[in-house]
Amino acid sequence: MDNKDLQKTASQVRRDIVRMVAAVSSGHPGGSLGCTDFLTYLYFEGMKHNPKNFLMDAKNEDVFFLSNGHISPVLYSVLAHVGYFPVSELSTFRKLNSRLQGHPSTDKKLPGIRMASGSLGQGLSVAIGAAITKKLNADDSIVFSLHGDGELQEGQIWEAAMYAAANKVDNLIATIDYNGRQIDGDLEDVLSLGNLEAKWQAFGWDVLSMNGHDFDSIRDTMQTAKSKLGNGKPIVIIMKTEMGQGVDYMMGTHKWHGSAPNTQQLESALNQLEETLGDY
Repeated sequence: MDNKDLQKTASQVRRDIVRMVAAVSSGHPGGSLGCTDFLTYLYFEGMKHNPKNFLMDAKNEDVFFLSNGHISPVLYSVLAHVGYFPVSELSTFRKLNSRLQGHPSTDKKLPGIRMASGSLGQGLSVAIGAAITKKLNADDSIVFSLHGDGELQEGQIWEAAMYAAANKVDNLIATIDYNGRQIDGDLEDVLSLGNLEAKWQAFGWDVLSMNGHDFDSIRDTMQTAKSKLGNGKPIVIIMKTEMGQGVDYMMGTHKWHGSAPNTQQLESALNQLEETLGDY
């Protein structure tokens, strides 16, 4: 896809996000909107995968693990639009017996979901396990993961980071959604992460950075990351984003981390987001 097509898809995904959380007055729009461009690129261009034949073992396919599972709306929308399940199913988000639970759930057998997530800090460990499995199976495809910046306050992340570097897990690309905000406020006010690039380097990782709202930056950085695979180091990308990107009143604040818009706020959001692929 060219950038124009990616932008059109991302706009529709953002419409899906705000409509999904507004419909049930529950969910996490802020981080979902912030990660929309990245996940749109990843699933429509950056990964080798087969939406029409989803298999949990993912042999000879790239795989993705969402560690910060509360931003499930963006993942569900992207999975639907790329063909894992019908777009119409987005209307069941967070409803009883739905496959689209508030946090992704493997027991629902939703195509595209390979781990239950939402209890923060666990996704990197799972991704490392998957990456080691691919190495043991002589499978040269890639494991991708996404993590929130506030999630890095979890100790398990750093245990996993040490393990991956010590064991040369060099078929893994982890991305940090670095928007500077978490549910209780700004990172700097809650628990500063300090020099994040220096931390990951000290833990033995190859570190890159990118603008998470610029498709050229995303594409170039991901291509650079792929070129570094197989060199004995895991790779982490620090992705600068804005929480609530695309909806003016959700940007510049942490307040929409886990709050749903009301009817009037939804209308305002939709007026700012172009309908490009048709609403579900």
